[in-house]
Amino acid sequence: MRTTEPREPTIDKDRLTVMNRTKVLSESDLPLEVVILLIAGLILLIAGILLFPVATGALPYYENGLYGLLLVMFSLQIISMGKTPFGDMRRSKPVLLLGLVVAGIGIVTCFIPDAFNDIPRLLLFLFFGPGAALLLIQMIFSRDKLRAWAKYGGVFKYLIAACTIVYLSSIVISLLLWNQSILSTQAKAVVALIYGVSLVDLAFILRKIYSTYQAEEKKKGNEIDLPIDKAMILVTSVFMIILGVLLVPVSLGMLPFSGSAQLGLLMMIFAIQMIASGSTPIGPFPRSIPVILLGFFFAALGTISCIIPGILVFPLTILVGILNILGSGISLGKFIVQLKSKAKEKTGQVPPVLKKLSITQLTLNTLGITFGLSMLISNLIPGLIIGVVLTANGVVLMYLLYLLIVIDRMQREMVARTEV
Repeated sequence: MRTTEPREPTIDKDRLTVMNRTKVLSESDLPLEVVILLIAGLILLIAGILLFPVATGALPYYENGLYGLLLVMFSLQIISMGKTPFGDMRRSKPVLLLGLVVAGIGIVTCFIPDAFNDIPRLLLFLFFGPGAALLLIQMIFSRDKLRAWAKYGGVFKYLIAACTIVYLSSIVISLLLWNQSILSTQAKAVVALIYGVSLVDLAFILRKIYSTYQAEEKKKGNEIDLPIDKAMILVTSVFMIILGVLLVPVSLGMLPFSGSAQLGLLMMIFAIQMIASGSTPIGPFPRSIPVILLGFFFAALGTISCIIPGILVFPLTILVGILNILGSGISLGKFIVQLKSKAKEKTGQVPPVLKKLSITQLTLNTLGITFGLSMLISNLIPGLIIGVVLTANGVVLMYLLYLLIVIDRMQREMVARTEV
């Protein structure tokens, strides 16, 4: 007798391919805290790897580039989330100002070798050492942390272990900052690798917790409303203003300058914008897996350029120049198309704030193309003029942030009126 074998279920391969492609290109839910931890972990991992050839003299090493980069990461936590090295605080104006000061010190530390002498190292010592010790004490004695996490069990037990390792590793890093002769360069590399792995591990644990337990974000009273996209505009404007101002004495030969760290920090700003909000140098995209991976690639390039002077100056100069021209050119083209369509529609009177916004965007696109051309064509624009262009770019960016805040306020008021 002939038996009939069970048939395998048929699979629509084309449909499965489309579903997988859609999943890859869909918006990724990656909280800002997780993004910053992942990037900080990446910075420490790359620094640890690079310190091995640095120890043998195979590569040069720019210590201030690493210090400045870490200070900028701390500043982003303060500005965007109110998370200071000593604990969470309400995002008030003083806290925002503190973040901007830390960002400014970090940016100048990257650009100008030994500009602040030992101040960046001492700041990082305070952030990594006393800051981590205070956070560890808060975790142990706070009712809503260690005791609550222990009761929850499951992934929260891993959270306890991960936080403890991060805090203890941070304290070890602070000791190395206080006395750099305690360990050899190879041993410092191992410590940096351990700390980097612990940060990445903590980021993945937090990602799992946030995706499983979606708690509503509680806004504290009188807290400044500054989402990540606006926070990055603020940091970028400060970056541009400081860079533009410093280029004036640099072009006159009055100050040393690290062009490699400048490019590296700019790449890091691109990376954070891409990973946190999907905002790329050539325009906004869904925060999909390819965009996030490209952001981490940019972050890796930026870290290497900050730590190892001169190694990526040429390719990053070309890349930054092309991205500035493409991004500003695309935005300018969209602006012209919208202007023509509005002229055909003959719509009513445009609100003054929207007119100011259009003029501001047009100015930014023009300055962006100018800066991009100066990166691609050497000696096209004198250093003094580039400094003025960058300073103007930063000021206009600051004004753009002001206009966006005004528009958001107007929209909230309109919504409130319609609800009443």
